Formats: sequence, C-alpha cells, structure tokens
Amino acid sequence: MPTPNIFKRALKAGQPQIGLWSTLPSPYVSELIAGSGFDWLLLDTEHTPTDVPQMVQQLQAVAAAQVRPGCAPTQAVVRPAWNDKVLIKRYLDIGAQTLLLPFVQNAEEAKAAVEAVRYAPEGVRGMGGSTRASNYGRDNAYVTKAADEICLLVQVETRDALVNLEEIASVEGVDGVFIGPADLSASLGYAGHSMHPDMIAIIDDAVQRVRDCGKAPGILLNSPERVQSCLHQGALFVAVGMDMLLLRAGADALAARFKPSQITPAASASMY
Repeated sequence: MPTPNIFKRALKAGQPQIGLWSTLPSPYVSELIAGSGFDWLLLDTEHTPTDVPQMVQQLQAVAAAQVRPGCAPTQAVVRPAWNDKVLIKRYLDIGAQTLLLPFVQNAEEAKAAVEAVRYAPEGVRGMGGSTRASNYGRDNAYVTKAADEICLLVQVETRDALVNLEEIASVEGVDGVFIGPADLSASLGYAGHSMHPDMIAIIDDAVQRVRDCGKAPGILLNSPERVQSCLHQGALFVAVGMDMLLLRAGADALAARFKPSQITPAASASMY
C-alpha cells in the first residue's frame, strides 16, 4: 500500500501546516532541515539546478531525517519546473506524493495536472512496473491506491490566474492553491513589493476565495507578523522561511560582527 500522505490528510482536516522552502540542492541540507520539525519541506526544481536523479537523493534524505521527539515526520513537497505531464510522471515515479505545480493559469491547465497524476482511465500517467514509488514493484496495490495519497497543489501567480481563481480551485482533484506572492506582485505591477498594502489586500482576498471553494490556500512568507495574519485569514500551508535566506542572513550577520572595519586593534590582537 502507498505510504499515507499525512500532509494531504491534515489539509483536508483544516489543520495548518507550517513549512520551510528549500532551494539548496543537496540531500545533506535536505536531511538537516527535515529534522527541524517543520510539517512540510518544499524541495524546489523550478528555480534551482536540481534534476530528477538528485531529487531521488533529497527525498531519501528527508525520509531518513530524525525529527524531534513528539514531532511527526516532515513531509516532502516537490515543485517540478513546469506543469508538464512528463515531469510530473518522473517525480511521482521516484516517490514524490505531494506536488506543487507552477504557473497554472486556468481550469483547463488544472484539469491537465489532475490527469497527469492519475493512471488511466481517470488520467494519463504512464505505467511504470518497478518504480521507487511502488517499492520497486513490490507494492501490488500501488497502481490502484496511489491517487488516494497524491496531494496536488497548483500555483496562482499571474493576473489571469487570479481572475480564474475560483475555476482553478474548483477543479476536482486539486487539493490546494498556492498564491505566489512574488510573481503575482510582478504581474499586477508591484514587482519586488509583495508587502505593498494593495498586494496584502489582494492576497488576503485570494486566500479567502480559495477557502470559499473548499480548498487549502498556501503561501510563502518571510515576515512573522504576516505569517500570523495569513494563518488568521485561513491559509493552511504556509512556508515561513527559506533555507538559502537563513544561511545568507546568518553568514552576513557573522561577517558583519567580526569584519576588520568593526574590530579595534586591541580586540584584533586578542583573537590570536
């Protein structure tokens, strides 16, 4: 039997899921941050050099991570580079159970995504006899039960997609809609200003519209105050940070603390 998708069940039950966005393409990093206790971890391939073979290793690393006592295992969410049935098939075959598909513009593209994650006759996913997802062919129930455990999330990140939001969210088989703040802001004329008051109002409205369709809204945010606001608005899967930014911020802060221009001669001498 396919492994139960805890993330999908939590969203369906209306339980907020707090996640971390990962753009560092390394299984070593994936294992490290998967042990932090987040509900979910976004493994990105859209804006990273990650490809399918490397994603296998990242999924293995997340599965192997030891979480804190009392925490459920972190669930991996894979973002393919495009809403493409070939890419979708490959990531499902290596064991991804939750996918976040970028740049879904209308109901037709959302329906195509649903078909891509389902075997015939409900969909067009190609049959693979000995995939990692089916425990290399040992799981005879995988083909008939896989769709029950696959969680499909689609991204709304343009003006056109925002207009079509209800039609996208209402597609049967779509479990959640991610509001992409950066691309949506650019599409609406606020490039680089996703925290503009106008964008905050638009995003809050979009979150409510997704909830009104009975689906789970999601978003990526770096502001703790804004995270709390979106959770209050009803967002259910929220990424509250990014691994690369955490590393950059920590490295920059440490360098700034000890760089020579800020160290007195006496302090410098005492370091040796």
